[in-house]
Amino acid sequence: MSTLRIISLLAATVSMGLTAGAFALYAHTVMPGLARTDDRTFVWSFQEMDRAIMNPWFIGGCFMGALLLTATAAASAFRTDAFVWVATALALYLVAFVLTLAINVPLNDALKAAGDPLRIDVAAARQAFDEARWVASNVIRTVLATGAFGLLAWALVVTER
Repeated sequence: MSTLRIISLLAATVSMGLTAGAFALYAHTVMPGLARTDDRTFVWSFQEMDRAIMNPWFIGGCFMGALLLTATAAASAFRTDAFVWVATALALYLVAFVLTLAINVPLNDALKAAGDPLRIDVAAARQAFDEARWVASNVIRTVLATGAFGLLAWALVVTER
């Protein structure tokens, strides 16, 4: 059980770190960069980035992986000193996960469904997207996932003691 505990905790930590990093990249680079563009560039670029991120590496290895691997790590750490840290990380990420599904994904999907930026009213599509709401939600999920990553890293330290 000790080997499973360490492997699942390490995998959860790596997956969470990658997820937190992806969210953070959108927070400090992608969205501020897109905010400086015209409406057509914003809509087209965001649509294409959202299509690109929907891949097995991100969805399986990061977004879903962080949830499943952290749940596995929590189960394997039950009744150990690391459990409270892993369980708290899981709770934080669960909030980020739900926030993503409740706010970010529907906004992403609506912008993609708006259509080809060469054929639609891109100003209306961008306004309907509600950039400020997406950015605020992303900042929150970035903080939550980063906190979860830190807690998982600490759980690794506690596990080694």
